[in-house]
Amino acid sequence: MEQPPHSPSTSSSMDLERPDLYINRELSWIEFNRRVFEEAQDSRHPLLERVKFLSIFDTNLDEFMMIRVAGLKDKVAARATTPSPDGLSAEEQLREVRRRLAPLVQEVRRYWRQELLPRLAEQHIYILDYEQLDEEQRAALAEYFEYEIFPVLTPLAVDPGHPFPHISNRSLNLAVVINDAVHGERFARVKVPPRLPRFIQVPLPLHARTAPGVQPVAFVWIEQVIAAHLSRLFPGIDVWESYPFRVLRDADIELQEDEASDLLEDVEKSVRERRFGSVVDLAVNPSMPPRIRSLLLDNLEIDASDLTVIDGPLGMGDLMELHALNRPDLKDPPFTPRVPRLLSKYCGDLFAAIREQDLLLHRPYDSFGVVVDFIRAAATDPQVLAIKQTLYRVGTNSPVVHALLEAVEHGKQVATLVELKARFDEENNIEWARALERAGVHVVYGLIGLKTHAKVALVVRREPDGLRRYVHLSTGNYNALTARTYEDFCLLTCDPVIGADVSDLFNSLTGYSRLNAYRKLLVAPVSLRRGILERIEREIRLRREYGYGLLIFKLNALVDPEIIYKLYEASQAGVQIELIVRGICCLRPGIPGISENIRVRSIVGRFLEHSRIFYFYNGGAEELFLGSADMMQRNLNNRVETLFPIEDPHLRQAIRERVLEILLADTVNARELLPDGTYARLRPQPGEPPLDCQAWFLRHPLLEEDDNDEAGPTISALPSGA
Repeated sequence: MEQPPHSPSTSSSMDLERPDLYINRELSWIEFNRRVFEEAQDSRHPLLERVKFLSIFDTNLDEFMMIRVAGLKDKVAARATTPSPDGLSAEEQLREVRRRLAPLVQEVRRYWRQELLPRLAEQHIYILDYEQLDEEQRAALAEYFEYEIFPVLTPLAVDPGHPFPHISNRSLNLAVVINDAVHGERFARVKVPPRLPRFIQVPLPLHARTAPGVQPVAFVWIEQVIAAHLSRLFPGIDVWESYPFRVLRDADIELQEDEASDLLEDVEKSVRERRFGSVVDLAVNPSMPPRIRSLLLDNLEIDASDLTVIDGPLGMGDLMELHALNRPDLKDPPFTPRVPRLLSKYCGDLFAAIREQDLLLHRPYDSFGVVVDFIRAAATDPQVLAIKQTLYRVGTNSPVVHALLEAVEHGKQVATLVELKARFDEENNIEWARALERAGVHVVYGLIGLKTHAKVALVVRREPDGLRRYVHLSTGNYNALTARTYEDFCLLTCDPVIGADVSDLFNSLTGYSRLNAYRKLLVAPVSLRRGILERIEREIRLRREYGYGLLIFKLNALVDPEIIYKLYEASQAGVQIELIVRGICCLRPGIPGISENIRVRSIVGRFLEHSRIFYFYNGGAEELFLGSADMMQRNLNNRVETLFPIEDPHLRQAIRERVLEILLADTVNARELLPDGTYARLRPQPGEPPLDCQAWFLRHPLLEEDDNDEAGPTISALPSGA
């Protein structure tokens, strides 16, 4: 068996805690969002998909500012002295975040202006400035403004009789300067109504409708339409100038759960108060004069370090409106998710199919409809006695929740844990919690101090040989919409030991429990951290005893210092480590004597790589877990998470050979993390065809091969016969 190129190092424990061995979490996130922007720049994506990625970039950035930057500002205000693992104080992190974000935000606007706008125009989609409109178009917009926008607007003056108004979170506004004949210069604020479309369609001249088979469309930004008609809001007043500005506030909800008499009401109150959080960012255009900037900074009680000057549109998350255009030629081609062939054998009888063998689905390539059918079948099957399920992010008009409501109507005992603290989904989850309670579902909100992030459903069914538990375990949410765009795995099984574990888990969620171990599941915060660390340590031991060790982890984020420390130890021992980390990675690979046996890739691509996979070579007795947990302190310490084993050798082999090996061979979507914290695109070797892992998964089922199925590449780190 081939030996790894480096022998174990003798570095001390203190060496592995050196700050220079850790990448800053916030700066790593910025690099992740940079990769999202690079997807917008990638010409292999259809044009409206590139626009979508630009929207995602800005939406991601909003959340980062409202949560992470707000947290850093809180630490600075509290004079916190504990540095991050990479040795930076909160003040240093905040300064470096601002320094790196400023040019990136400008680069995004420049790319929009210089690249995407002209390409949209080539496809007869015109995003115009108001100054570009002719008289006929302006007349049409004047009528639209009068009947569709004007009635919704509320001008707010600022003077001794009118205090500076509250500027709500994520709001787009116009700072208006007027000249009053009596009082001279005055300031007013006009909020752009958030429920109106950001892009207002304008008529095109008849001669523009010449594209064969394509209906040209033109839009103008709503804030420009409002700015052009401010005289309607201030009749008899000379409006001198107006400037757009946008405010972001601290949106992190802090709950004193042990003092809350009713968690639902407490979360609901906190959501309402979110719009009053302290300001973390004021975005303006360069045209805004210093005196207006100072007025806003003073009244928002922030300083110039919280000011972002953006040469381009503010709040570009609204670009997602353009993705809704009926232009399938400019979007990813649709596909039909697969349904396991085993279900046709049993004429759709899911319970019979699961009794024969575990079902493993790889979404979105496999249909989420199978999961919905599982809950619906349980809801109507007269032999089903009870259904228990966790709900984290289910979306609106959820077919899963409707199935649970139907189950109550059929007399089933239904219990759900609705996680009210799912960030930015709180209001939606509050509505579902109340609807479920009204229907007679036993609804609980989780454990004090913990978010329940695990995705688990349990169905108890009476069968001729007694009660049997059917279990659904997933890496992703019960959300029918995101299931078509997020990559995830789920397992349907009636393994009695896993069923017993899931029963214990639900009992701990709905009742009281001091359970500190599970039979097969790894559950946070009880046993998951310990289970991962012990298995890494086992890989180190087996490497030393038998000369080979291999770990492959696929996850969204790797932040936890203790896990990173143990991975460094494994690398020093000669264990080969392959990491596929979509987002934040604080581990620094490729450092001689420390992490030269670790390679880190990131894949974004068309589908959000959301699944978590943990593979341990284990001396050839491979062990593989899937689950909901990333390697972050919050997941391991402050959430209820589950990792579940894939014990069927056929399924385990399929994940290794037809998922992990494909991901590790990708030369289209993949980028490699370099020791300095930057990423480099991976390219095919000369003469080697490019491999797009997501396109490969679309063509090839996880389990059922067909006559045209080509063999996938192999992981070079795996020994022959593994």
